[in-house]
Amino acid sequence: MHVPLWVWVVTVLAITAIIVADLIWADRRPHTVSMREATLWVLLYVGLAGAFCLGLLLTAGSRPAGEFLAGYITEYSLSVDNLFVFVILLSRFAVPAVSQHKVLLIGIAISLVLRAAFIAAGTAAVHAFEWVFYIFGALLIYTAIKLVMQGDDEEEEDFHNGRIVRLMRRVVPTSGEYDGSRLTTRVDGRRMFTPMLVVVLAIGAANVVFALDSIPAIFGLTQAGFLVFTANAFALMGLRQLYFLLGGLLDRLIYLSYGLAVVLGFIGVKLVLEAMESEGLNDIGPVHLPHIGIVASLAFIAATLTVTSVASVAGSRARTREPEPARWND
Repeated sequence: MHVPLWVWVVTVLAITAIIVADLIWADRRPHTVSMREATLWVLLYVGLAGAFCLGLLLTAGSRPAGEFLAGYITEYSLSVDNLFVFVILLSRFAVPAVSQHKVLLIGIAISLVLRAAFIAAGTAAVHAFEWVFYIFGALLIYTAIKLVMQGDDEEEEDFHNGRIVRLMRRVVPTSGEYDGSRLTTRVDGRRMFTPMLVVVLAIGAANVVFALDSIPAIFGLTQAGFLVFTANAFALMGLRQLYFLLGGLLDRLIYLSYGLAVVLGFIGVKLVLEAMESEGLNDIGPVHLPHIGIVASLAFIAATLTVTSVASVAGSRARTREPEPARWND
């Protein structure tokens, strides 16, 4: 898919303008985000992604539009995993409720810049070396198995207690208290960073860590760098408000890790099959390995996430209805 330079420039400028406008709004109006406000923002960002997909359909055709849609759904779904880390970080550092939306926005903006560098490197590698698909596929299959075996709680706890956060607190001179939503403050005449900066950097780092799984996943759906970047951008832009919308519902997504594992494993197998097909290895004796198109991929991903969500809600309700074990008096 060839994308003219001016389209890249306009797209990047538009995304930057949205993030800057959102940041200005968050800085001028620090407040606790309500459920209604979060819902409206999520609908806005999903609507922007839908409008972009429609524009691709009208200007580039059904295939790029379908690849973007599949990539966007996959990235947005995998980004839900990030929300668990956000909950841990924001509660661990006791970020004031009125400042949480600003912290999330800056952290996500940082991670978007870093992901853009990863995407550029990944796109160059994919177009230069076809064997990269085998590496990406193996990485996704390994991640899927890891999710099934241990879930994602251990990874979140490892990150929270890991070297990244500890290193940040050692390197960055940090004050002991917050100063509103400011990133810097003065303590005894000395300019210091507030704990807000450490949280912002931690959130950005968490997003980059999760990108090691999600970016190879989207390359299994499309190799167009423009679609990979825009799908990531729209998914990340809507992630902050999704955090406030889901809130306490995160604990009810009890089977999320299994659904994500199925999606990652499916895309990993798809990558390996495409690599074998490109090398003419899709015929193994009498067996012809299938080609998984974008429509089939989109349908499988949507069905998996739907089943996972429904099963999670039903399972969480069943757990809450379980009677407490009888207690015998001594």
